[in-house]
Amino acid sequence: MIRETPSRSVPGIPMLLLVLVALVGGTTGFIKAAGAHEGLPAGLWFVVMFLAILGLAGFTVVNPNEARVVTLFGRYTGSLRDAGLWWVNPFTARKRVSLRVRNFESAKLKVNDHDGNPIEIAAVVVWRVVDSAEALFQVDNYQQFVSVQTESAVRNLATTHAYDSHVADAMSLRGNTSEIAEALKAEIHARLQQAGVEVIEARISHLAYAPEIAGAMLRRQQANAIVAARQKLVEGAVGMVEMALEQLSAKHIVNLDDERRAQMVSNMLVVLCSDQHTQPVINTGTLYQ
Repeated sequence: MIRETPSRSVPGIPMLLLVLVALVGGTTGFIKAAGAHEGLPAGLWFVVMFLAILGLAGFTVVNPNEARVVTLFGRYTGSLRDAGLWWVNPFTARKRVSLRVRNFESAKLKVNDHDGNPIEIAAVVVWRVVDSAEALFQVDNYQQFVSVQTESAVRNLATTHAYDSHVADAMSLRGNTSEIAEALKAEIHARLQQAGVEVIEARISHLAYAPEIAGAMLRRQQANAIVAARQKLVEGAVGMVEMALEQLSAKHIVNLDDERRAQMVSNMLVVLCSDQHTQPVINTGTLYQ
């Protein structure tokens, strides 16, 4: 694998002054030598002028958060990372690679989750290039590579997790957003590491059931919510009935036989668990009439 290494370079400002002096001196000397036919030969001044012009091609500007990958006749010689004006071998090629933080948002993908339900899912990935040499030479197009591998990782994540868990302590796409985001980030980073790309953050930006089953799944979620609420109501009602019977017995307010105790429990559960207002019936006789 080709790893990033610093490129051999010379600070640009001193080199620019040297090249300008050589260019002006070579041009002036060439004109004088060609007209006076004395001093240094005109050919020598022409060579100085030519080298100065050739040296101008070696200057390159590196902007902040940018790298210049330098190659000489197809061979990688290093990368320039420090911002400023630099001078390198004028025969080299210098390709620009941005090191800025970038976002990529995948399209809405329609896949089947772990339970086989069709869902729509999309993700946002925050990434940047950390190795300019790997980004250029290890893959054909690193930006397209990020796009394809991100969508592949999102598909794989969706197929290995259920949209909504119906088992306690089971991970789901909707119920464990933080864990799912970390798992997505780790998988995308593992795929993009070979391209010199670092994943800073990854999270799901869109998650929904597919339109053809959205209505049925909504009714299913509502039914689950109703069942869960009923369970809480029953647990609370049983606790209240138990507390009432214990206090009645402890304070000797009334002594109930098993039959009347069962009837009282039944009446209290009806009052506490009913989803509608109950109509009380006042007994003006005894407990047994």
